[in-house]
Amino acid sequence: MMENINGNINFYSMERRRFIQTTLTILPASFLAKAKMIFPSKTEKGFKIKAGDTRFGQHYKMKGITSNTLDLKISGSDTDGSLAVFEQTGQTPKGGPPLHIHTKQDEWFYILEGEYLFQVGEERFQMSKGDTIFLPRNIQHAFVQLTEKARVIVSYLPSGKMEEFFKITDAWDNLPSQEEIKRVMEEHDMLVTGPPIKID
Repeated sequence: MMENINGNINFYSMERRRFIQTTLTILPASFLAKAKMIFPSKTEKGFKIKAGDTRFGQHYKMKGITSNTLDLKISGSDTDGSLAVFEQTGQTPKGGPPLHIHTKQDEWFYILEGEYLFQVGEERFQMSKGDTIFLPRNIQHAFVQLTEKARVIVSYLPSGKMEEFFKITDAWDNLPSQEEIKRVMEEHDMLVTGPPIKID
């Protein structure tokens, strides 16, 4: 009787060991396959975006906040979320976003065309073609477009939720209320801290 029990225990132990080994062999491949679908992965090859083109073929309008167009050039999905780069065409003379902070991102602008006035903290900077400005996270900032035409490169480090934010503003059919703008900005790690910059 004892031999039979020990035999059964040994049989079940062997079967259990075999099951665990098989599971461990199969699990990494299936887990990695699913993980690639869930988590962004870094692009392994270089790529070129032609002038006037966007990374995935869509031009985002920043409706309700400005009339600017944002063209994605490098996506967070290309960089494991560490960087996103846009070309912004300024279509809002004497206008710009409200004072706000990014709670999880640094931001910088490079002026390609036109002139801007930026506020970073309590300081203001006149910006023109060739100038670069750095906006640290958790420091309030805003800008106003001073010229009729303007273009900038704007980059977010890490990429955060900015692509999703611009998709939402582009999809608005009606002019959103200030409360709606504030809510959507907060959902994308931005806090409104004051009104847009006013100029005469």
